[in-house]
Amino acid sequence: MSVDVTNETQWVIDPKVFSDLGIWVLDQMRVSTQSDLTIMFVDPDPIAELHMRWMNLEGPTDVMSFPMDELRPGDGKTVMEGVLGDIVICPWVAAQQAAAAGHSTMQEMLLLTIHGILHLLGYDHIDDVTIGYDMRTNQKVHILSGVIQNEWKARKWSFLLGGRFDHHNTWSTT
Repeated sequence: MSVDVTNETQWVIDPKVFSDLGIWVLDQMRVSTQSDLTIMFVDPDPIAELHMRWMNLEGPTDVMSFPMDELRPGDGKTVMEGVLGDIVICPWVAAQQAAAAGHSTMQEMLLLTIHGILHLLGYDHIDDVTIGYDMRTNQKVHILSGVIQNEWKARKWSFLLGGRFDHHNTWSTT
């Protein structure tokens, strides 16, 4: 699997962290290791231009997803393969949202990465009952409380995302 991370901002971003997260989330969603994903970090102006062009909405946004092959999560028997698409994240907007939510900018950008991947896999804020009305809250549960085969990675991501697993391996943010 190829997860390319590009940083076009002044923010210091460790590409390995986001590449590892992308690989781990796609593995949890049963997407083939032959699939490709791009994660790009940009300034407010470029994402505002994308926001206007594709959503007809003014101003910068936190994350935008651009699916390519319209892959969907695997069903346990079938592993989906292809070019997943691109995620574009704006660290400046992420920092504002993180401050409002009371967690770190890094945690917010990790959540936005998961959020963007779920969008690439066809999940939507409105249309999908699995995610429902509150995709931002449920995305943690959706990814992290499923069957976790590599406990170390699960604990690593749970720490970065501001939650934990209890002794029953159930995800909690308290």
